[in-house]
Amino acid sequence: MNANASRAVETEPAQYLTFMLAQEQFAIGILGIKEIIEYQGVTEVPMMPPCVRGVINLRGAVVPVVDLLARFGRPSSAVTKRTCVVIVEAACGADERQVMGLLVDAVNEVLDIASVDIEPPPAFGARLRSDFIHGVGKVRGKFVLLLDVDRALSIDEIAGFVEAAAEPIAA
Repeated sequence: MNANASRAVETEPAQYLTFMLAQEQFAIGILGIKEIIEYQGVTEVPMMPPCVRGVINLRGAVVPVVDLLARFGRPSSAVTKRTCVVIVEAACGADERQVMGLLVDAVNEVLDIASVDIEPPPAFGARLRSDFIHGVGKVRGKFVLLLDVDRALSIDEIAGFVEAAAEPIAA
């Protein structure tokens, strides 16, 4: 590939699904999304961390549903008729992927965001961990937080909450 062709690939806009969490707009790269389904409740599972609302049956597969607001250390939103579950694949090891559902307040639209319109995550000031943010996209004069799904949904980190909760208290 010549230099002009590689530059064209770099400047090609990427597509992101935008969604709302507590009146803030977030986005995830469309390539990591499998589908979007209407929220119809979850089956709660004992001893799960607070950010795991429960599981759903997705065509015979058991899929954990993560409340992103709770994962970000914020109070959960009330479930409304616009609440959706975004089904994604997240890394859970060197070569393994885990299908998970993300509970979001509402799905907005798919946007094309050029790489030149994406800034690195802020070192401070965001109300969530900076390692959860892939970057900040500028769209129509507003900012959209681009999530790093693999880091925000780190299976090892979420499982650590379960193990910590299950440890017996020393007498």
